[in-house]
Amino acid sequence: MRLVFLGSPDDAVPTLRALVDAGHEVALVVTQPDRRRGRGSGTAPSPVNAAALELGLDVRTPSRAREVVDEVWASGAELGVVVAFGQLLPDELLEALPHGFVNLHFSLLPRWRGAAPVERAILAGDTDTGVCVMRIDSGLDTGPVYACERTPIDPDETAGELRARLVELGTRLMVETLPRVPELEPQPQQGEPTYADKLTVDEFRIDWFRPADEIMRVIRAGNPRPGAWTTVEGKRLKIWRATRNDQGVVEPVEVQPEGRPRMTWEAWRRGHPGTPVLGT
Repeated sequence: MRLVFLGSPDDAVPTLRALVDAGHEVALVVTQPDRRRGRGSGTAPSPVNAAALELGLDVRTPSRAREVVDEVWASGAELGVVVAFGQLLPDELLEALPHGFVNLHFSLLPRWRGAAPVERAILAGDTDTGVCVMRIDSGLDTGPVYACERTPIDPDETAGELRARLVELGTRLMVETLPRVPELEPQPQQGEPTYADKLTVDEFRIDWFRPADEIMRVIRAGNPRPGAWTTVEGKRLKIWRATRNDQGVVEPVEVQPEGRPRMTWEAWRRGHPGTPVLGT
């Protein structure tokens, strides 16, 4: 099938590569413009941009998706595939291809529509989640669904670890589902919608007076970004991993002081012998 692919971060790269490996012809790749992607002053292409160039694919980097409507229409593609593109698609773009656009979404729709479904599922204490291949319409993740696959959330799994599993699961589901999209009738989403708002740094400040289970979820959901944090002696200390001791008290395992690399909790404590135990 001749495709247009829209995606930007690392999470989208496996699906792009898998579609090419499966024999689909990717006529055009659309991704976010080059941006600062580290502490250096220069800019760098998105991971999808870099992968597309490596694969010899034609790439466009519009500031707004509507800027490529004519090129998408002229590409001769039958279908558009979207994985974490980072922009809402205007109606004129959605209507530019014969079979429209499908999106790989990292939740079991309609639960966790929106920007941060993986982190919100962990923060809410969900015991399972999944991936869906859905048809994009003009709403926010409101389109009908072609296929979904469910998976349990491990009680110690971080957002990064869960997302990596969902990327693998979703890539396989997309490759399996895509050839049947022109003939399949997607089904309307069923159930009460919930919304996965964008993450803020402030909501990952640890409140040590909250229940241990809730604190652990905040730490897991903040790894790898934006990071759960607390303050010690007026400075921010990120907590990347933690455990619960025999009394059910949260104990840090891996931390990161301001301006320094990650380290074990024991190593940090050796440098701060007079610091009280966190949360006391």
